[in-house]
Amino acid sequence: MMMMKNSAGNKNNSKEKDLFHVIHKVPYGDTPYVKAKHAQLIEKNPEMAIVWFWKAINAGDRVDSALKDMAVVMKQLDRTEEAIEAIKSFRGRCSKNSQDSLDNVLIDLYKKCGRVDEQVDLLKRKLRQIYQGDAFNGKPTKTARSHGKKFQVTVQQEISRLLGNLGWAYMQQAKYLSAEGVYRKAQMIEPDANKACNLAMCLIKQGRYEEARSNLDDVLEFRVPGSEDRRTSQRAEELLRELEYLLPRARSQDMEDILLGNILDVDLVNGLDQIMGQEYTLFRSKSKRLPIFEEISSFRNHQLVC
Repeated sequence: MMMMKNSAGNKNNSKEKDLFHVIHKVPYGDTPYVKAKHAQLIEKNPEMAIVWFWKAINAGDRVDSALKDMAVVMKQLDRTEEAIEAIKSFRGRCSKNSQDSLDNVLIDLYKKCGRVDEQVDLLKRKLRQIYQGDAFNGKPTKTARSHGKKFQVTVQQEISRLLGNLGWAYMQQAKYLSAEGVYRKAQMIEPDANKACNLAMCLIKQGRYEEARSNLDDVLEFRVPGSEDRRTSQRAEELLRELEYLLPRARSQDMEDILLGNILDVDLVNGLDQIMGQEYTLFRSKSKRLPIFEEISSFRNHQLVC
């Protein structure tokens, strides 16, 4: 009788443990990586989690996940520079399949600590990898993972995301003409209300107020996917108010400065065209080239009003 009770108790304990791991999304076991996730998710002790993530990396215990997770925790603790150096130093121990996700973490880290030049370089490299067929293996979709869930990402979605990040990076460098070119390409691939607002901001910075108004009207009149998002529509309204304030105050000297900036930035736009165009010499094989890049290459930037 006692043995039956013990057996039933063991089964209940096993079910409780299973339920615990499912609810808290922590792995099974007693390895350094498991202890790191327990410290991160259960104990809410990020400093201790980092200690265990380091031990996992040094022990070769799920290095791919340990390095990425540690960098994310470091970012939360404003140890961004340390996270960047950790990824650069140890990504060589990680599998080929993990390199793309590590790049995405690096992009976020560069963005947070203001290392915009490195962010731009990495974004361009990832665009080249897609062009060459290295990122998607010549296929129209790839499997991605977020918060433990798998989902499919299309080539169009990935290119649009990368271009959106690249456009924002150019804006931080005050290279508004380059940012405009990037956002226009992104909108051609996958229209998005947030990117439409960013494009409007680029145009405002260049003094092209009527073009900016047209983009904002598209958002406010729900002609762009994502316009129904309240935060995006509020941002469009704020930009429109800024536009109404600037329009009557534009001075001829201001416009001369804006136009000079346009001329100086043209080479950057052309450089982006080369990255995704047929003439780019690093593209090793046109046979793996995805159809979406043919569409991009055939697209020509609209004539800038200079």
